[in-house]
Amino acid sequence: MRLGSRADVQVETGRPTDTAGDDNKTDGSSVTQIFPKWTNRLPLYAAVGAVVLAVSAVGAVWYYGSPWYTDVGYRPIQPVAYSHKLHAGDLGIDCRYCHTDVERSAVASVPPTQTCMNCHKLILPDSASLQPVRDSWVSGIPLQWVRVHKIPDYAYFDHGAHVTRGVGCISCHGNVTQMDVVRQVKPLSMSWCLDCHRNPERHLRPVDEVTNMDWTPGDDHHVFVADFTRTHGVLPPTDCSGCHR
Repeated sequence: MRLGSRADVQVETGRPTDTAGDDNKTDGSSVTQIFPKWTNRLPLYAAVGAVVLAVSAVGAVWYYGSPWYTDVGYRPIQPVAYSHKLHAGDLGIDCRYCHTDVERSAVASVPPTQTCMNCHKLILPDSASLQPVRDSWVSGIPLQWVRVHKIPDYAYFDHGAHVTRGVGCISCHGNVTQMDVVRQVKPLSMSWCLDCHRNPERHLRPVDEVTNMDWTPGDDHHVFVADFTRTHGVLPPTDCSGCHR
């Protein structure tokens, strides 16, 4: 009987020969690609996204948690709809007529009912909007005005020290002669205060102009500041003990 070739044996038996088995062996150099090539950049995208998220979170906390967002614009409802625009602006009543202690006290003081009634016993004596004032006058119970500008209790602020050194009301309170309802326009934060204490020049003016909302510095303001700081002893503290006593 004649023996056939190896190929014949493979056909007859239906089994692969050793040669075929050797040909199917691989050395592991080629691996099937399961994920698309762009997924190689996923770690980079994740790192960039994490950085952007972290920066955004810090920025959000810095802004939305700062007094510029939480405090500026605050204007509470008062027991009487008192208009600074009408009284201080249109009628030209000086701030010190109502805030009598601002030049000699740490606090500006809220005017008593008597101050209101000095005028309103004769002016609009029957106005419905002024009924709370008349009730306070009769009962002797002060009006419960809501404070607008307030710094933390652990910080010390002296109105008199600022006003008598030529710091205008507008620097901290804004132009109240244009406000029907007084609102907070500055953050009154530590960094904001320190900015002024380190560079007070642009906030200084003649003492007799501190309540003038329309005052503007002249071209020789730097000359005035140099002389004023010397004669009035303007040396704003920048150390902790200046405000935290």
